[in-house]
Amino acid sequence: MLELGIVVALVIIASAICSGTEAALFSLRISKARELAKRSNNGKVLANIKENPDRPTSAIVIFNNVANIVGTFYITVLATKHLSVATQAWFPWLLTAAIILFSELMPKMLGVRHAATISSAMARPLYLTTILMTPLVWLIEKMTVKLMGGTQPMRTNEDEIRLMTSVGEKCGAIEDDEAHMIHQVFQLNDRTAGDIMTPRTEVSYIRCLATLGEAKQQIAQSQHSRLIVVGETIDEVKGIVLKGAVLQAIVEGKPDNTTICDLCEDAQFVSQGMQADELLEFFKTSRRHLAVVTDRFNGVAGVVTIEDVIEVITGEIMDETDTHMDMREVALSNGLKRVKVHSA
Repeated sequence: MLELGIVVALVIIASAICSGTEAALFSLRISKARELAKRSNNGKVLANIKENPDRPTSAIVIFNNVANIVGTFYITVLATKHLSVATQAWFPWLLTAAIILFSELMPKMLGVRHAATISSAMARPLYLTTILMTPLVWLIEKMTVKLMGGTQPMRTNEDEIRLMTSVGEKCGAIEDDEAHMIHQVFQLNDRTAGDIMTPRTEVSYIRCLATLGEAKQQIAQSQHSRLIVVGETIDEVKGIVLKGAVLQAIVEGKPDNTTICDLCEDAQFVSQGMQADELLEFFKTSRRHLAVVTDRFNGVAGVVTIEDVIEVITGEIMDETDTHMDMREVALSNGLKRVKVHSA
């Protein structure tokens, strides 16, 4: 009778470990596994299992079925040997209830609730079990690939990250401003240079042939640290001049007939359709903070700065020299005013 009780207990425990481990692994997010990998060696093993789940999952399924099938066989033999005919009638029902409750429901509930703890604790044993069962796992893996048409790597998408961010914000794990910025990051590949630029009607520029003496007042009054340098029209961009470079030339006493062209540097050009994330990388690699935006006819559509790109994430940033929140709105407003005056 003791022998029967021991076998039943071993079968239930083995099945419970498999069920709980499987539930914990499937409940654990890949991002959490990668976070645990930075803290401990167990975490590294766990991250490897999450990123390559096919073999460990096969090992769990094989071990669980072996325990259940072989264990049930021995339980049947021992029950026939030690139990009376009357007891044998209700014993299978009791065993089934015990397996459902203690080997399936409770372990899986615990696995879901304590996914990180259980997954970390079982990572190394599962890894070793997978190695020991490699031949059998390999065979099943090949059969599965044939049936399923190839393996599917663990991946996530933008909607899932947005959902996780919203959930984290609601439960207090992520601050409101952090959640807003995370959501806005995804706008970087949805917004273009044409969407965020300062339109040409509001662009500050200076003539290339203007002398230092002629440009003093305009430079001093400009609220911008960079101005585009143009020829006869705004579409003839000659370069970019830094306000600081002009002021330095004045302080150093350079002749008043020095032209702005002598002080300007090459301009960078981007198309209206360039996405904001590409713009950010462009500014980082070019080490420039301003670029001229061109339209499909290679005319000047406006200018865009690294600040414009950052504002996609953070919202409008105003410093002490800014007089308007959004220059695109100013341009639109001025355009409507001109239309009304013309109509009148």
